Amino acid sequence: MTPNPPTPNPPATDPPATANGRATRADVVRVSRARGRERTRTLVVSAGLAAAVGVVFLGSLAVGDFQIGIPDLLARLTGRGIGVHQLRVDYVLFDLRLPRAVTGLLVGLAFGLAGSVFQRLLRNPLASPDVLGISAGAGAAAVLAIVVFGASGFAVSAGAFTGALAAVALIYALAWQQGVSGYRLVLIGIGINAALLSAVSFLMTRADMTDAQQALLWRTGSLYDSSWEEVAALLGCLMVLVPAALLLARALPTLQLGDDSARGLGLPVERSRLALLLVATGLIGVGTAAAGPVAFVAFLSGPIASRLLGGARPGIAVAALVGALVTLCSDVAAQHLFGDRQFPVGVVTGAVGAPYLLWLLAKSNRAGHGE
Repeated sequence: MTPNPPTPNPPATDPPATANGRATRADVVRVSRARGRERTRTLVVSAGLAAAVGVVFLGSLAVGDFQIGIPDLLARLTGRGIGVHQLRVDYVLFDLRLPRAVTGLLVGLAFGLAGSVFQRLLRNPLASPDVLGISAGAGAAAVLAIVVFGASGFAVSAGAFTGALAAVALIYALAWQQGVSGYRLVLIGIGINAALLSAVSFLMTRADMTDAQQALLWRTGSLYDSSWEEVAALLGCLMVLVPAALLLARALPTLQLGDDSARGLGLPVERSRLALLLVATGLIGVGTAAAGPVAFVAFLSGPIASRLLGGARPGIAVAALVGALVTLCSDVAAQHLFGDRQFPVGVVTGAVGAPYLLWLLAKSNRAGHGE
């Protein structure tokens, strides 16, 4: 009996072969059980994350200077009346808190999904939009729009989205040498990131006080000015980008085998890689346009998802849920953890993500020296 031909999407665990090159029935049973355990763990982790996101989401709506009890909160969310305080509750809930919470949820999903795609595509935990210069490209374009052209609102968001696309196009073009190597793309991205951050610092020093304050708040990443118009635009974009990312991500296991192996399995490597880069960049662009470059959410989501799955290959859907949870928890902490003082959500995510980045760099450095 000849072996089955390889498929474009190889399984996470290949059946072990005996000395004559054929898998025994016991080997097939073990692999089948391992896959079943992996699927079960993924479902359990996903359900737990979804429940945690729901709890934090409701908590962000209930807690604040004006407390809303859970029964009243659920009543208003389902359209039922609650008596004499209904008008005040409606204003706080539907005009202030709900747009902010929904924006945080959607931005976290977008960043978590995009970060996991970048890291798995380039097979490098440092391959995050925060490190590669894509978030810096969005930030630089937005700061340019604010400081030089006096833009605000939608114009700043459009500039951020355009800047993210321009940054990834420049990085891809500079990394191209009869194909794109993940290692070369990461190095070029780090250089582009440094250059763009320098450009932003120059623009900030040339700005007047009002524009500089607005640009600084936007660069930090904030959900403060979230509105239903932004929610509608963000949701419309994600309804296109998220299904596209999930569909294109089916090629990721094959791409992780290496370009030569992927081509041997019949996958159009460069076309698949470019499509994934564009979709992931679109996710970063729309998320940044809505809330600014919220630091390290994309960087942390994939590794946290991998830990929760016990080191198994992280599913990008799990990473998206992690991103939503990290963003919502960070925003709640930014609002209520420091007394009467509120901070942008990016301050909290940066405080969490920066130590992890330093640890990862130190670990990589020790590995490179054989320690």
